[in-house]
Amino acid sequence: MIEDYSGTQMYAEAAQASDRVEQQSREIRPGVDELGRMFGANRFHTVLTCARGSSDHAATYAKYLIETELGIPVASFAPSIASVYHARQRLEGALFLAISQSGESPDLLAAAEHAKKYGASVAALVNNTSSPLADGADIVIPMGAGPELSVAATKSFICSLCAIARIVEAGANNTKLSAALPGLPSALSKAWLCDWSEAIEPLASATNLFVISRGLGLSIACEAALKLKETCALHAEGYSAAEVKHGPMAIASDGFPVLAFAPSDKTGIGFDALIEEFSSRGVNCMVAGLNLANALHLPSVDAGAHQLTPIVQILSFYRFANALSCRRGLNPDAPPFLKKITETR
Repeated sequence: MIEDYSGTQMYAEAAQASDRVEQQSREIRPGVDELGRMFGANRFHTVLTCARGSSDHAATYAKYLIETELGIPVASFAPSIASVYHARQRLEGALFLAISQSGESPDLLAAAEHAKKYGASVAALVNNTSSPLADGADIVIPMGAGPELSVAATKSFICSLCAIARIVEAGANNTKLSAALPGLPSALSKAWLCDWSEAIEPLASATNLFVISRGLGLSIACEAALKLKETCALHAEGYSAAEVKHGPMAIASDGFPVLAFAPSDKTGIGFDALIEEFSSRGVNCMVAGLNLANALHLPSVDAGAHQLTPIVQILSFYRFANALSCRRGLNPDAPPFLKKITETR
């Protein structure tokens, strides 16, 4: 049974994810519909994402979802191109999608202004809709996560992924995704109840960890790795299941832990073979989304469409990460040397 570590702000905020996603569906339509119409009219030949931290992991989800569903190339825009280099760009016909919980970081603001100056349409996916980032955008998409006080972002990340899924659904012709989105709050409620407590003791004294997935799941592999650094003081690295074989795998042997989010789409092909390869070397594998004889099974919820699988899996992880942090004697709400709003230039 999962131990109750419900006294933290991280726990309380992550537990709100289902309700916030339900509320988001009623608040987000104007901006989503506008972007959907623009995608449908082929207004954009390129999408540029711009974000930091957890929001940048949401941008990775956007990349895979937009490219697979809308066929539009997506690239990450480095804020320093604008804030440090002040480099001229040719951005006519591009959508510049800035993702931020606070909407206040100076480098993101500079990047959005830069993008607009050089011809891009600027959309802000932002939790604080009164922020400078929202004020300067052509289109504002409210995350709808509500106040988030814990340094570790949880519900804002989930609301970001859900908003991205809604944007893409508005511009795509995917009946399965359209049918699954209304059921996402219910799926999230079930995901919150998933018991990953068997993975706590194997990681209670760990110092290093790989977190792997692929495709849409890469976003949550990177997000989970960040959260384990922030809240658990655990040196975790997020990798694609393909990329991990190009070098990093060399350090994974006896007792090395691997947390894997098995994709539920085509990128999941061969995932079991990768886990078998890890296991054959004595690696301690923990897998969400696949029940394998050679790995600890972490229960995962069916989201109704493979595009939504990462959203439910990361919520189950957040409850686990909160518990692991407490088990390691840490406070997940107050990681050392970090603060909620990070201002970089």
